[in-house]
Amino acid sequence: MKQLNILFTIIFILIFGNIHSQVSKNSALFKNLKKMDSIFFEAGFNNCDFNVLEKYIAADFEFYHDENGIQNRTDFFKSFKESICSNNQKKPIRKIVPESLEVFRLKNEGETYGAIQKGTHLFYIKEPNKKAYLTNIAKFTSVWNLENNQWKLSRVLSYDHKEPTTDYDEGFNAKYPMPLFDNDSKIENLLKKHKIPSISIGVITNGKISQLRTFGYQKDTIKAGIHSFYKVASLTKPVVANIALKLVDMKLLNLDESLSKYYVDTDVKDHPFLNKLTTRNILSHQSGFPNWRYLTTSKKLSFIRQPGTKWEYSGEGFEYLRKAIENKLKKPLETIAQEILFTPIGMTNTSFYWTSKTDDHFYAFEHDEYGKKIPLEKHVKVNAAANLLTTAEDYAKFLVHILNGAGISKSLYQEFITPHSKEKTGIFWGLGMQILPKVNTNETVLMHTGGDYGTKTLAIVSLTSKKGLVVFSNSENGMRLWNKLSNEYLPNLGAEIVSRNMK
Repeated sequence: MKQLNILFTIIFILIFGNIHSQVSKNSALFKNLKKMDSIFFEAGFNNCDFNVLEKYIAADFEFYHDENGIQNRTDFFKSFKESICSNNQKKPIRKIVPESLEVFRLKNEGETYGAIQKGTHLFYIKEPNKKAYLTNIAKFTSVWNLENNQWKLSRVLSYDHKEPTTDYDEGFNAKYPMPLFDNDSKIENLLKKHKIPSISIGVITNGKISQLRTFGYQKDTIKAGIHSFYKVASLTKPVVANIALKLVDMKLLNLDESLSKYYVDTDVKDHPFLNKLTTRNILSHQSGFPNWRYLTTSKKLSFIRQPGTKWEYSGEGFEYLRKAIENKLKKPLETIAQEILFTPIGMTNTSFYWTSKTDDHFYAFEHDEYGKKIPLEKHVKVNAAANLLTTAEDYAKFLVHILNGAGISKSLYQEFITPHSKEKTGIFWGLGMQILPKVNTNETVLMHTGGDYGTKTLAIVSLTSKKGLVVFSNSENGMRLWNKLSNEYLPNLGAEIVSRNMK
């Protein structure tokens, strides 16, 4: 009777009780709950990560299913282990219909103590070497409670289960299709062969994200999932370049004014080239600086050549630009990025550095060439040239943003995609990314790579066909898969793109 009373209470609250109107889908509460649902079901349910379930399930948790009865926390864990995660031949996979989500705040004397989340979810079966197939559609209502500032799943109702219609199934799979590989085991075998713990893949088709795939393990026995985040090394630079161009578009920065107005590094304060250094020079890798001062004999920053005269890849240049921007706007880069890029396009799992809110449970630890885990180094200060923390989904959103105009004026966008410097035959640089013209005869491709010891990352978009690819790997050997993956996901483009970079 106690369980039924609780069920009736939830239904009563949902219909008549102390809830306000549905919160905005742009609100922090809605986004937090959407993320919590995704973490719980994607990592916990779909990938059988019991640590996630333990962390986010409340002690008094109860689950109500209209066909399978009522379960408390203990019963749920037992059923989960015995039914959901014991059969590798027919693994249930749960996906949410994003458009169906609704969130209602729960308050007591003006203070938020929880929230109700409603929506529709779909259940697939994944069998080895087969495409996942939809088996069930149902509605759900979840009650989340705030316990010591941590969301805990307290009650779940899953009801109105139905057999899927053909149209619904095709529509959902069109949005989240399975990979182009014949079967997942091919990728998994490649990971084992090359001692690569995990990869995360984002695929863009017709200017939209069409696939998000993860394989392998973030760390030890923790499987990678769509919320796995990676340190993406130099893929930080295109993000910073886009932020700088947005500031130019907002008239807060000028491409061609001397940055010495806003920042001067003491190492070059008396250098004759100082006043020639501009944002355009830096974004096109013509700053005249070395990559990093610590790699030089003197260990001090100096100009190798006059800015604007020749291509020279430089992380120092991007850091110089960051300091100039922060000095001029009196704001840290992280704050600027959140305001004008991350929040507007939904990069909710991206940051320039580790904070107290960063959950390392979802971090893809770097691994060496032998597949051994590298000790974790948490960077707690911004670096405009490296160390961005992000997911394949967030970075794919960024590439879609780039394909759709980058959030800047048409004239400035043309500056962005126009070659300003030449790296080598077939590879030029615009304002922040490589430009590969005439790929497959008539396609223009933007590209950037990232590589620190133990992490290798790749980002590609075609301005012509609106295709794109993101590949993150937490391995020193990650580049060994680039040719295979680019050929699979970007047919007629991938081989030439990779070969130009490898020459």
